[in-house]
Amino acid sequence: MGTKRDGISYGKMEMAGDSEAEMESSNSTRNWTPCVVIACMIYLPLLVLLVGDYRKPSLEWLQSVGFSAETGLRSESSSSPLPEPVKDKLLGGLLAAGFDKSACLSRYQSALYRKASPYTPSPYLVDRLRKYEARHKKCGPNTELYNKSIEQLKSGRSSGPSECNYVVWIPYNGFGNRVLTIVSAFLYALLNDKVLLVHVPEDFADLLCEPFPETSWALPKDFPVEKLESFEVRTPESYGNMLRSGVIKNDMRFAANLTLPAYVYLHLTHDYSALDKIFFCEDAQQMLRKLPWLLLKSDNYFVPALFLVEEYEEELRRLFPESETVFHHLGRYLLHPTNVVWGYVTRYYQVYLAKAYEMVGIQIRIFPHAPVSFDTMFDLIINCSRKENLLPAVNLEEPGVPAKDAREKAVLVTTLYTGYFDKLRNMYYEHSTATGEVVGVYQPSHEEQQHTDHQNHNIKAWAEINLLSFSDVLVTTACSTFGYVAQGLGGLKPWIVPRPADRNQACHRGTSMEPCFHSPPSYDCKAHKDVDKGAVVRHVRHCEDLDEGLKLFD
Repeated sequence: MGTKRDGISYGKMEMAGDSEAEMESSNSTRNWTPCVVIACMIYLPLLVLLVGDYRKPSLEWLQSVGFSAETGLRSESSSSPLPEPVKDKLLGGLLAAGFDKSACLSRYQSALYRKASPYTPSPYLVDRLRKYEARHKKCGPNTELYNKSIEQLKSGRSSGPSECNYVVWIPYNGFGNRVLTIVSAFLYALLNDKVLLVHVPEDFADLLCEPFPETSWALPKDFPVEKLESFEVRTPESYGNMLRSGVIKNDMRFAANLTLPAYVYLHLTHDYSALDKIFFCEDAQQMLRKLPWLLLKSDNYFVPALFLVEEYEEELRRLFPESETVFHHLGRYLLHPTNVVWGYVTRYYQVYLAKAYEMVGIQIRIFPHAPVSFDTMFDLIINCSRKENLLPAVNLEEPGVPAKDAREKAVLVTTLYTGYFDKLRNMYYEHSTATGEVVGVYQPSHEEQQHTDHQNHNIKAWAEINLLSFSDVLVTTACSTFGYVAQGLGGLKPWIVPRPADRNQACHRGTSMEPCFHSPPSYDCKAHKDVDKGAVVRHVRHCEDLDEGLKLFD
């Protein structure tokens, strides 16, 4: 009977006695046999490493090194040392060593579950991340420099940049939008030598580990600017409104000895005004660099627009030689599930998904502004999966009995509703497949409605995003930020199910794993007119799932 390790099946080795004729083989055969043995000893481990690197850990392997299927954690009584994973737990240098592993198990364990990434972070990015960590440690909450900056903020004015300058992220909209904008805000802070602080409301607590060593990115609760979540497009302190009122002007970037506001609010959500969009102009960036405090609220992954700011062009090229890896690298650097969330993830994976030879993730999102019938959406998903050979056809003529050694394909369905799971499960439960393999269909939760303001809802959403990122093949709904996060973390180019309005179109494979910027500006700051921003540079083009959106490509 075959055994399975790291997702690869090995047949049972049977030792049989050699016949006399075989024992009397020629001297020449005996002479080169030691050479073959030595070659195997040298090269076979390398072959196992290369092949094993592709697959995720099987249930047998996880349990063999002491992980519990019930808790998702490793037993303290396990005497055997945990072997180093074949995959690089520091992700090519993205992650710093020296964290307390027990405080955030996912930081170093996630590499065991996802496919090995073919994308290596640039040495320049790794160096900049280490320098950022040093700056965050020096300027983070409750340090002397942070307290000094808070006093300046309380004064109601500033005279220019300080030794420590900050971007404060304000959460808005659903979980997928939130983590996409955290990554966007971090890249903006990195480009401008600022420190990112994250406002964490109760519904967002205990979801993400601290990403930086020996410090915190959480905005202290006594932050003097109150009611951050109520900031919106009409807030007087917004960049657009301050431009309109003349409180700030972009030509202030040339002036010295200025009296500036204590902070500027950057309103970058989908409803931002034409003046708010001036944020993406080069002269605006130079002026905003003079302010020690920027408060940022967005539900957009605005990274592609930063690639269109000429001032950042060379720096971004050095940070990301492969343009479509921005979220893949920064997401895996910043976004680590807490032990609470990681317990959900690993328990579910070990019980339901580990024994499958292949995992297909199907992410379904029905938008309130674009309703679609259940049957229409189900047919879109099935037609896509069958046409692209992602799921096997069923045999309607004969019941069929799978072989004892039939391989299992696991299908993970994530959606608010249970109907898609029920119909897909019943289809493969009631009928055999044309390929002879068995298909297991699984759905971790079905909340029926989105409750972003409930912490438990967000815990389940974050757990399911991570499970989706473990997929070998991923099918996503067009324009879904939930799917964007999963594909970016997993380094996957998904099959995109078209929007209901485009139901006559076939699903298509994404050519980039980057998320889409849904509401980009169209204003050309130098030409002073609207232009097609998807035709300015080769690596920023329109999204496959939203014509007006912008996305990074290689």
